[in-house]
Amino acid sequence: MKNIEVAHSPDADDIFMYYAIYFGWVKPKNATFSNIALDIETLNEEALKNSYDISAISFALYPFIKNEYALLRSAGSFGEGYGPKIIKKRDKKLKENFKVALSGRYTTNAMLFKIKYPKARVVYKNFLEIEKAILDGEVDAGVLIHESILEFDKSLEVEREMWDIWCELAKEEMPLPLGGMAIRRSLPLIDALEYEDVLIEAVRVANQRKDELSKILLEKNLVRVDKEKLDRYLSMYANDRSIEFDDVALKSIDRLFEIGYENALFSEILKCEDFLLPREYREYRGS
Repeated sequence: MKNIEVAHSPDADDIFMYYAIYFGWVKPKNATFSNIALDIETLNEEALKNSYDISAISFALYPFIKNEYALLRSAGSFGEGYGPKIIKKRDKKLKENFKVALSGRYTTNAMLFKIKYPKARVVYKNFLEIEKAILDGEVDAGVLIHESILEFDKSLEVEREMWDIWCELAKEEMPLPLGGMAIRRSLPLIDALEYEDVLIEAVRVANQRKDELSKILLEKNLVRVDKEKLDRYLSMYANDRSIEFDDVALKSIDRLFEIGYENALFSEILKCEDFLLPREYREYRGS
């Protein structure tokens, strides 16, 4: 059987969404899945090299890999009233050209940040190193992502919520599309559709068995947070919209692509529906 390598980030919701497959609760029929956990910017860089069969990516990266990867309808992360945070030392006033640490040049938060703060001096760091860089005075501010948004040093404060910047740029309130999953176009389409179904079912089962799965993840030290933070984080990012994208989710991704085009970051406006796997292929193939 084929082995399909699935790359995802080490944050709690990605691990949560994949581990129903890892524990054998959901299995593909004609393949085995193996996984690798990498930070989001490494995932984005590897996607540019077409490295993995299925990979978590930032939605802001997708226009650069659209010819090699299709978007999957599942395992996405959307902020709804929350998301990455710009933080700084308390009472510090930021100049127009303040120095900021971001988690990667292709992340969605980096895209929105650079549109909002075009004069800021950007450096890129692993997301786990950003809080320390602020505390050490290496940078004036930084954008926290993943579980880091739940708690940080008391000497730091939130300068701006990325959610607020998103709503300002989108000109309406809709989910903030942070990251999703992409699948290599070179895979046979009928197989790719099966793998998408497996991931959708894995996220559905994980949500249904959330308490059981969370307990296992904590007991095996597979997540970086305690039970309270894990529960909080999963309530934010592991939900019905992460199982399968609805029309609101698709609209929000489209709006992100429009904003990128309007700010000359993308060469064309993409419509998410055009880059999903065509489910109708099964009907055509069987007719």
